[in-house]
Amino acid sequence: MTTLAYLGPKGTYSEQAALDHAPAARRVPYPSISAAIRAAERGEATEAVVPIENSLEGAVTSTADLLIHETDLKIKRELVLPVRHCLVLPPASGADAGAGTESPPVEVVHSHPQAMAQCRGYLERRFPGAALEASSSTAAAVEDMMRSKRNAVAISSRRAAELCGARIAAVGIEDAPNNRTRFVVLAPSDADPTGRDKTSICFDFDHDGPGTLHRALGELASRGINMLKIESRPDKRSHGRYFFVVDMEGHRKDPVVRDALAGIAGQAAAFKVLGSYPTSS
Repeated sequence: MTTLAYLGPKGTYSEQAALDHAPAARRVPYPSISAAIRAAERGEATEAVVPIENSLEGAVTSTADLLIHETDLKIKRELVLPVRHCLVLPPASGADAGAGTESPPVEVVHSHPQAMAQCRGYLERRFPGAALEASSSTAAAVEDMMRSKRNAVAISSRRAAELCGARIAAVGIEDAPNNRTRFVVLAPSDADPTGRDKTSICFDFDHDGPGTLHRALGELASRGINMLKIESRPDKRSHGRYFFVVDMEGHRKDPVVRDALAGIAGQAAAFKVLGSYPTSS
């Protein structure tokens, strides 16, 4: 049976992504993104399902850095999930999100930092005096709220609230209605070509200079390959040096893409294919 490692506990958006990826698979929660990836590396899990990018907040840097520097697992699939955050209260008593005259003020809001960033405007308007305390996941935020000695609320998914028996005070509190998170499935090997694929790579250079990045990306442009995304991450070796992460259309086995990758690799100090996989619909 396929076993999927994901960022737990139960009720996270990562669990939902794992469920969408393989409904019949055994799902095992792990306390961090790195722990889920390590489980797939050790063979405790067949694959790991982890978040990599949010439409509002950008890259999930811990996932990006692990892919660049620390794991040989490949991206096998991507899934894009709509994210609907809920304002959650303790089950029977505690903070009253209605902020009425009989309700004590909310002292603390628990959630994952990405979720709080996606609800920044809402929190500033609704709870301007509350402390924001980071949880390891949106599901863990509900548990942190339940254990809190202070008047607390949480931001989580509906499923996480229901699993813990918490009350849902509001749904869809994210600041933008098009809030989506992209998840990737990591496995020892990536996917075979489907004709509707994308490829992710990372690379850096020994020396910085005018046109260095332009020349490397010219390997794509000159072959008519569409670059879908580019971002940079510190290379962790010296200040001012960066790895570039690029997504492009096409599969690494396509002849034109294969030639372009060889051209970029020939100019780079370090080069890595993170995976080729079907484009999410």
